[in-house]
Amino acid sequence: MAKLRWGMIGGGEGSQIGPAHRLGAGLDGHFEFTAGALDHRPDAGRDYGKRLGLAEDRAYGDWREMLAGEKGRDDRIDLVTVATPNATHFEITKAFLEAGFHVLCEKPMTMTVEEGEEIVRLTKSTGRICAVNYGYTGYSLVRHMRAMVARGDLGRIRLVKAEFAHGHHADAADADNPRVRWRYDPAQAGVSAQFADCGIHALHMASFVIGQEVDRMSADTVSCIESRVLEDDAMLNLRFDGGTVGRLWTSSIALGNQHGLSIQVFGEKGGLRWAQEQPNQLYYMPLGQRLQVIERGEANLSPEADRTSRVTIGHAEGMPLAFANIYADLAEAIRAEKDGRAMDPAANLYPRAEDGLRSMAAVFAVAQSGKAQGAWVDARPPMFRT
Repeated sequence: MAKLRWGMIGGGEGSQIGPAHRLGAGLDGHFEFTAGALDHRPDAGRDYGKRLGLAEDRAYGDWREMLAGEKGRDDRIDLVTVATPNATHFEITKAFLEAGFHVLCEKPMTMTVEEGEEIVRLTKSTGRICAVNYGYTGYSLVRHMRAMVARGDLGRIRLVKAEFAHGHHADAADADNPRVRWRYDPAQAGVSAQFADCGIHALHMASFVIGQEVDRMSADTVSCIESRVLEDDAMLNLRFDGGTVGRLWTSSIALGNQHGLSIQVFGEKGGLRWAQEQPNQLYYMPLGQRLQVIERGEANLSPEADRTSRVTIGHAEGMPLAFANIYADLAEAIRAEKDGRAMDPAANLYPRAEDGLRSMAAVFAVAQSGKAQGAWVDARPPMFRT
């Protein structure tokens, strides 16, 4: 089977996220890294692209040059990943969708709800894919959780509890560090810091696993380091459209926590818990029985879990492999479109533009509720309220 052609914008030398995308895209042999505009410095981007193996005429200086160069080619890229600073996501994603390309955008998809709604409408009018990289939902056992909930193993879901709390911004002496400072500056980060950075991952995972969307929320936001304008800690109460109650905590001052993403789901007939730092184990407590440990890679898991497990049981799978599962989903979607067939339902799990829009609406809802001392607010984007 011929490889699909893949391009990347951003993710240059020294980037935190770039290598994870390149590993994920290439892992299963679905995509060939064909084109890139990898750095905001044109010469540096071209040089790094060539060192990564791009042809000289497809190692571009910026995204506009890449768009102009790719859209007229017979062998144009099938998918482009946007991994640039947050404020540029909307403009780049919109331009490539309008030119007929499929897009995987890093989160947040946009900086405003209105921009998010425009992207959703654009995907519908163009028929192009706009995926959003909530990559943690690519983990095999997260997908197995979703399958267990969907098939009724836990009965009606009563409560979901999600966390994404780390301690890497806990040092007040770091307040002037430019790598940290911008995150809490409204001029650069928008209306939210910690929730927009990490909390939306926990919120998306909760919705993904239980198959419900947030209707309303109440948020308590605080800047524990007083010099910060935007929040470094937030606690949310949530109500989902299927009747489930949600609790979400996100923090950047939780000393002792490293990554800190975890989720627990409690139903009428059982409970589940999973943590990103121990992704090979899913803890399952059926009502009236003993605690069970489900291991990634063991026999008789769901098709969604089997499809996304590559190495044998007992060997760790990490974030790049979770990213690879998102890319494998997208490869299946693109090939299904090319072949005129339905895609494998076990692969039809990649986060969509609608998810990116809901996340941005939640960001503004958290900011609104936090300023109103925790008042309950509508968390839905306006286009989904009717």
